[in-house]
Amino acid sequence: MASISKLSSPAFTAVSSPPLRSEPKLSVDFRRRSGPVRSPIAPLRLSIRRDRSGRSALVVKSSLQDGNGVPSKRTTLHDLYEQQGQSPWYDNLCRPVTDLLPLIASGVRGVTSNPTIFQKAISSSSAYDEQFRQLVTAGKDIESAYWELVVKDIQDACKLFEPIYDQTDGADGYVSVEVSPRLANDTNGTVEAAKYLHKVVDRPNVYIKIPATAECVPSVKQVISLGISVNVTLIFSLPRYEAVIDAYLDGLESSGLSDLSKVTSVASFFVSRVDTLVDKMLEKIGTPEALDLRGKAAVAQATLAYKLYQKKFSGPRWEALVKKGAKKQRLLWASTSVKNPAYPDTLYVDPLIGPDTVSTMPDQALEAFMDHGVVSRTIDSNISEAEGIYSALEKLGIDWDEVGAQLEAEGVESFKKSFDSLLVSLKQKGDSLKALSL
Repeated sequence: MASISKLSSPAFTAVSSPPLRSEPKLSVDFRRRSGPVRSPIAPLRLSIRRDRSGRSALVVKSSLQDGNGVPSKRTTLHDLYEQQGQSPWYDNLCRPVTDLLPLIASGVRGVTSNPTIFQKAISSSSAYDEQFRQLVTAGKDIESAYWELVVKDIQDACKLFEPIYDQTDGADGYVSVEVSPRLANDTNGTVEAAKYLHKVVDRPNVYIKIPATAECVPSVKQVISLGISVNVTLIFSLPRYEAVIDAYLDGLESSGLSDLSKVTSVASFFVSRVDTLVDKMLEKIGTPEALDLRGKAAVAQATLAYKLYQKKFSGPRWEALVKKGAKKQRLLWASTSVKNPAYPDTLYVDPLIGPDTVSTMPDQALEAFMDHGVVSRTIDSNISEAEGIYSALEKLGIDWDEVGAQLEAEGVESFKKSFDSLLVSLKQKGDSLKALSL
């Protein structure tokens, strides 16, 4: 398999990183609560059992039974989708991919991955060793071997979610795989990498993730115009988000396709990282007004992003595309885990519930929402408040464009480090295997 990031011959810089600590497995057991039942579905209680087997996964088990004695998997995730039109996705992927099955039964409707997720998965598990050994023995270079490991996981996950994709006529059931982070500033290299990944994964429900850097927004247009579905990631500001929407619309219009129904996209708008950075700025300002705005910037900006989404996907231009079968580029809330333990653990899920959106949640956020999340339309319940917070932050000297630029740069660099670090560890493992075979 050709090296995807080498399509543009990027420079390779080895980056070392400390050993990764294996995360405990989370086993989630649903049991019937005592007390009155307010709906046909009995309330559920989460109990968490930590498994020290060395892998990170959220395993869902349900002990609630229906009237026929059949185990019921009904959870708040089903309510989220059926009542509010928001699709819950899982922000994690590792082997065995079949660990996703109980999550799917519990209402998860898609999966997102990124270079950091694969670094943790491959570095902390022996599940990849046999395939890696075969690839190295066959003479594959390290980066080619890496991509084959990734592609297998993506293909296997796509197969699991294919029934959801079919049932929703391509509206849901996607698995996302990201182009090499080394290509974040390479327009043409990103296009070629997206085409290559789309071809080798060869599944209708795969999303090719492309970062929303200034250089890669034009890549989004080109890839969409080729009929390839895209998850545009690392969006941190409203202006960049609008550019992403325009790239999607431009791509649909220039595709030449008479039927646009099979070309879809999501725009991954990052949330918690915004508060992490803005809170530091507010604490540096230090006034009571500034301190009172801590923990409010991210949700306020996301709320305004949804307002922009509603505006852009309406009117004559959009209606002309709808006649050809076009589907809206859904907003996807990413970075939904809470970084500040002082904040509620569903802070970046509960306030961002609305139709035609996706919330992708890592273990922490998913566990919290399934346990005590509130299913209610909240995303546009108080737009004026969000506008007030956004403006108040500007008046305090918070430059939203600078915030977005810094977070984008940090996100790209973080993924590059994860990618390079994993290649270094795989090379070491490959050298060891070669030494043993001598």
